[in-house]
Amino acid sequence: MSLNEKQRKYLRKLGHELQPLLSTGNAGLSPGFLAELEGTLDHHELLKVRVRSSDRGARDEMIREICAGSGAELVQRIGNVALLWRPNPDERKILLPKAPRSDV
Repeated sequence: MSLNEKQRKYLRKLGHELQPLLSTGNAGLSPGFLAELEGTLDHHELLKVRVRSSDRGARDEMIREICAGSGAELVQRIGNVALLWRPNPDERKILLPKAPRSDV
């Protein structure tokens, strides 16, 4: 699912006061981290992840891998913190605003 700007803005507002719940270690994306990410996304839907890397390119690549592996959407990245969103298919907690109609 691709988010439009109105939906991203809404999610950024919700995520503003959140603290990072997960943090990558020096080993990068371990299977344990990815398993914890899956459970946390299912429970919270919207979460911040701290990606520890001094190299900006490596940090961006890790965020891309996290999103691709989990099916989450990157809402925002500021420094080494990424705000991710993935709806829970069984029990949605966050209802997004409707996309604007494009047939105007």
